[in-house]
Amino acid sequence: MVCSGLPESLILRLAAISSGLSVMRRLKSAQLSGKSTGFTHLLMSRRSPNSQDQKKNPADQRAEAVLAAIIKEHLVTGEAVGSRVLSDRFANGVGWSSATIRNVMAELEQAGLVEQPHTSAGRVPTDNGYRYYVDHMLSETSLSAEDLRSINEMLNSDSPESAEGAEGLMGRASHALSALSENVGIVISPTLAGNCLKHIEFVLLADRRILVVMVSAANLVHNKLIYVDAALGQDELDRTARYLNVEFAGKSLLAIRARILELMREEKAMYDKLLRNAIMLCNRSLEGPDAENPNVYVDGTSNILMKPDFPNIEKMRELFRTFEEKSRLVKILSECISRDSVYPGNVHIVIGRENATPSMQNCALISAPYRIQNGEGAGTIGVVGPMRIEYSRVSAMVNYMARLIERRLTEAAL
Repeated sequence: MVCSGLPESLILRLAAISSGLSVMRRLKSAQLSGKSTGFTHLLMSRRSPNSQDQKKNPADQRAEAVLAAIIKEHLVTGEAVGSRVLSDRFANGVGWSSATIRNVMAELEQAGLVEQPHTSAGRVPTDNGYRYYVDHMLSETSLSAEDLRSINEMLNSDSPESAEGAEGLMGRASHALSALSENVGIVISPTLAGNCLKHIEFVLLADRRILVVMVSAANLVHNKLIYVDAALGQDELDRTARYLNVEFAGKSLLAIRARILELMREEKAMYDKLLRNAIMLCNRSLEGPDAENPNVYVDGTSNILMKPDFPNIEKMRELFRTFEEKSRLVKILSECISRDSVYPGNVHIVIGRENATPSMQNCALISAPYRIQNGEGAGTIGVVGPMRIEYSRVSAMVNYMARLIERRLTEAAL
């Protein structure tokens, strides 16, 4: 990539974004060519939210100022940004002639950070441009008093001290994310397998079917119908449930199963049948995809219809199909939060083609995990929207709401 006139230090940083080369290869290449990276610390890692970039030279500052101005203007208007708009914005600045602005815009386009949708149009940011902006120029934002008031009103309409309250909290959280961001709000509950046990019951039905009713530490109710080969009476099921509730409250089904297997190897006396029943029922409860697939709460998919950022009808249909397939959403958000994050509250941001799912490659996904009671029972919340999204405000919103859900469900578990 040749970017005539663009400062060398900025070229290296832009190349680090758009290429898939490793950090060591980039640094080695710079060293062999005898060039100075200038911003080696940005090649080594993304910006830390609490650190300051090294002092930039005026040319770097000018390129970043133009990129930031294009992004901020485009976020508001949704239109391509021309040099005349930027000239007005920088009218009072020294050295900001129209020719200078046009040159910097052309250089940013060569670097792949902005593009020109039409020959006569201005520029719009690319996904690489948004990534550069998010990683190096986005400032931490506190939610406004109005946003805080709206979130608290939407999430405080019920108490999570009941199972309905806990599930209602997640439904209201997805609605609040959607309503305040004007995009799609998603909340994923902890899985049955990873959830901590508060209470479990087994109800005998006909034909050796058993209804497993598990109340998690966060007061979420999981119902699962299982089939067993052995003929068990309700008394045996009640005895097994009492044993699990007394001995294993606060542990996940996975942890319970592992511990019971240890006990079965150690104890060969009076508890053999009880332990066998317990391990059999735990195994049956963990079988099937529903044990690993959590509840998914999605709100605001109709907001996508209002966005001019999705003009392709077929791509929009595919995006709607993605929202409808809950298992795909779980996978997408799981991949998002598995990435390294440098944003406050462990917020993760995936932009455009960074999404592995084709239908999401015109979108931005901002998400954060939440955990219940000593880090157990992880869930996720997130917002999906176009790449033209209010990154700073939505990141702060996702962070705040993840911590609020975490706190309220943990309090309910005590």
